[in-house]
Amino acid sequence: MTDEELLQASADLRVALGRLIRRLRQGYVVGELTLPERSVLSRLEREGPATPGCLADLERVKPQAMGVTLAGLVERGLVERRKDETDGRKVLMSVTEAGVKLVTDRRSETGRRMAAALAEKFTEAERRELITAIPLIERLADEL
Repeated sequence: MTDEELLQASADLRVALGRLIRRLRQGYVVGELTLPERSVLSRLEREGPATPGCLADLERVKPQAMGVTLAGLVERGLVERRKDETDGRKVLMSVTEAGVKLVTDRRSETGRRMAAALAEKFTEAERRELITAIPLIERLADEL
């Protein structure tokens, strides 16, 4: 692929993802997890306990913003704080049983709407392509 093709693909991907994110935000229902909360909860469930500072770095947000996100998750009983056994000065955040259940259930209204759109408007082959692309999009996000 040429540099020009990569630049065009990058621009197209940015526009498409921007539209998707805007639509997801428009469908937000009070009481549902916010996008940052869902991202942190999913990361902790997939990758295991982490410090708030590490999570802020991984999510590319300021520590103060991560503190607000984590406080909301702790308040809802989805994440818990505990001391790091190897370094008592550090605090580790980990997913609670309720948090794991929420991540694995994926019963939000937005999730149902997205699943319905995929089922009704996309072919099986297109759905497989999208699912295959998810780890690549996550990796791209981590590299930016």
